[in-house]
Amino acid sequence: MLQVSLARLKQGHRTIAYPAEAPTLPERFRGLPMIDASKCPVGCRDCAEACPTDAITLDGKGVHLDLGRCLFCTDCVDACPEGSIRYTQEYRLATRTRADLVLAGQTLKRAEALDEKSRRLFGRSLKLRQVSAGGCNACEADLNVLNTIVFDLGRFGIQFVASPRHADGIVVTGPVSENMRTALLAAYSAIPAPKLVIAVGACAISGGPYVDSREVHNGCGSLLPVDLFIPGCPPHPLTILDGLLRLLGRLEQGR
Repeated sequence: MLQVSLARLKQGHRTIAYPAEAPTLPERFRGLPMIDASKCPVGCRDCAEACPTDAITLDGKGVHLDLGRCLFCTDCVDACPEGSIRYTQEYRLATRTRADLVLAGQTLKRAEALDEKSRRLFGRSLKLRQVSAGGCNACEADLNVLNTIVFDLGRFGIQFVASPRHADGIVVTGPVSENMRTALLAAYSAIPAPKLVIAVGACAISGGPYVDSREVHNGCGSLLPVDLFIPGCPPHPLTILDGLLRLLGRLEQGR
């Protein structure tokens, strides 16, 4: 016991200061991708053709990037002959609507808070039931990381619970395979109203790399009313935490 106590003292304070302070991210972190259309050669479609999920499309109005489909791989970066695509350190990616994830040069509209009545219900204590609807365990792992001392999700009054009957909302990961469809709907129906639905990761938003497979439902949006979309493959724990705090009105839109 003494050795454990000494080791803990040596480690010091391990919980990050976020949101009081901006987080420090490694150089290799892949945040919001940016496309400089002014560098794109006329008629070039290399990035769109390289994208495995058709997250990049081109038309007469320019280049469109769908963050809900993006796997945050580097296929488009490697394929671009002019180096017009890069990843930034921007981790604040959650939105309230699916349409807000589709960018055509505009600034990403970050998630807005719930209405005042909903914030009174969920703002101080939010219990969530997580359902892996055919996920690969990457998004699930980053959700689990939020419970460690580094992020300490419980300090915000947010907890994952074992039963949907004890939950205020459901967190969906995975593309919603046909085998998980019934289980997902059953878990959702067991949550008392009013309730929230949070789609975490490209699979839960659009089907991810399995999009349009006959075995999946291209995410949960076609089955459930989604209140918060958190893109990524998988989304960083800070991206998830930031989205949850914005939903609850803990962060201002401009931050």
